[in-house]
Amino acid sequence: MRILCVFGRHNYGDPLRGEGYEFTNFVPAFRALGHEVSFFDSWDRSAYCDFADLNRAFLRRVDQEQPDIIFCVLLSYELWQETLDIVRSNGAATIINWGTDDSWKYEQFSRFVAPHVDSYATTNPKALEKAHFDGLDNFVLTQWGANRDVLAKPLPAKQCKYPVTFVGSAYGNRRKWIDMLRARGIHIECFGHGWPAGPVSTADLLRLYRESVVTLNFGDSGIQFRGLLPYRSRQIKARVFEVPGAGGCLLTEPAQNLEDYFRIGEEILVFDGPDELAERIVYLLTNPEKRDVVAHRGFERVSKDHTYDQRFKELLEKQAQRVTQRSTRSIDWLSFEQVAHRHEVGPWCSLLRTLCVVCATLVWGKRRGPRAARRLTFELSWRLRGVWTYTAAGWPGRMFYRES
Repeated sequence: MRILCVFGRHNYGDPLRGEGYEFTNFVPAFRALGHEVSFFDSWDRSAYCDFADLNRAFLRRVDQEQPDIIFCVLLSYELWQETLDIVRSNGAATIINWGTDDSWKYEQFSRFVAPHVDSYATTNPKALEKAHFDGLDNFVLTQWGANRDVLAKPLPAKQCKYPVTFVGSAYGNRRKWIDMLRARGIHIECFGHGWPAGPVSTADLLRLYRESVVTLNFGDSGIQFRGLLPYRSRQIKARVFEVPGAGGCLLTEPAQNLEDYFRIGEEILVFDGPDELAERIVYLLTNPEKRDVVAHRGFERVSKDHTYDQRFKELLEKQAQRVTQRSTRSIDWLSFEQVAHRHEVGPWCSLLRTLCVVCATLVWGKRRGPRAARRLTFELSWRLRGVWTYTAAGWPGRMFYRES
């Protein structure tokens, strides 16, 4: 099949943050299954002047390539719902969206976008339950995995270069976790956006996992809001599969349904709280033979059951009938241009943006102010206007293209 992958080449569209997880793992997995794969970068804001230009470029690619499958990882409102509907109404392709962070994004994003794609793949069982309750029958449960092309058998602990590492952005309470460990005399080498060492390439990332006696994973998200109250969700992250697949020994926070994928205590280890985390680290460092057993068992489990070629084979098989029934037609450009007209930024919208940015800058400063204004606008929009937020007329996309 011809598959058009639609997500980012770099993390959050920023080259300074390294190549994106989806680009380095999903594209090779589809090719390994024998599919013809092309790529459209929907996260790069520098390539287009606004979201209308981005959506127009996306439709042009669909029109030119006539893919069988469009495999998206949508962050928010970069592809309008009208754009997705135009593709589907013309029978141009079957659209699958891979949902990320549905432990908290279901309420604010997934339930609004799902009716506009053919299949919505979620890694969160609770999101699947909520979708069924809401009458959304196109949700499919899947899970993160590992890239078969880069699987590597574990090194013995005595050959590892790093005692303990963590790789990931320094958001949320991760700094607090690291500080608590260091206060207990445990030094952690940290890599990623926001840490002094900075981001690392995919090759270096996998090498770090393999050359570490212990690799940590924190399962919480950034700060989210339930009503006006902030909270953090805990979820299974891609790192849970990536670390043992690369030959590392994983020590992670527990998450819902984690036991469905690993034998806890045998293939990976979990911790709950700083004291238990510190105890487990010390145990693994002082008992390298125990660590080696866990690392090897985890590697074997991922190699056998949790690679992306397995995940995507199952996912695509569920779409096979829909793909065979598709028709080939040209994009309805007249309908799109009528939609794009709603995205124009008039004087009132410009004035509203200015007021939001000025107020946010007074609170968060010149550097963070515009992004804070976008976040506040988005939080209000999806709560008050719901699905309208993800249309061409939605305020967050019209007012804050560069900050989105």
